[in-house]
Amino acid sequence: MQAAQQSRGVVPDQKGWLNTALATAMGAAGGSGGLPTALAELPVTVTVLLRAIQGIAAEHGFDPNDPAVARECLTVFAVAGPLEEDDGADMGFLAARVTVTGAAVHSLIARIAPKLSIAMGQKLAAQTVPVLGAVAGAATNYAYTSYYQQMAHVHFGLLALADRSGLPREELVAELKKQMSEPRLTRN
Repeated sequence: MQAAQQSRGVVPDQKGWLNTALATAMGAAGGSGGLPTALAELPVTVTVLLRAIQGIAAEHGFDPNDPAVARECLTVFAVAGPLEEDDGADMGFLAARVTVTGAAVHSLIARIAPKLSIAMGQKLAAQTVPVLGAVAGAATNYAYTSYYQQMAHVHFGLLALADRSGLPREELVAELKKQMSEPRLTRN
């Protein structure tokens, strides 16, 4: 969190698509080398995610350097959404990044590589290992970066609405939950 906050003085906030592209590229780079590079890339990706969340907080009129807002940014990462069903997404991200580039990719490769080696030879099959890891890392980072940015907009949008309306945030979350659980009427 501190690295993300310090970077704000050096690099201005970026558009959401650019944060997503950066995290996706880092996922590809981290995944291409297997577990060691994924573990090296993961702290940088988490910093980018936190930085994107801070940028969204600023978009909604909050000062990311304010300790209370910094806690809210961590809450977005820890909880990932206003509803109880959203809890645990951060652990899902971390587990997916390590698992997708670790045992799961190796299991996938163990099933695919023999078929590839018959068709294209041992050298080509061995060269697919980094490609599969890169694709898995990129896809995971893309999905989670997009998700966290959307949840940050919801989180800080609700906080801003609570400030403007004077209604407690909890009341707004309850209304959101109610709206989401009601069946939608369709027009013919």
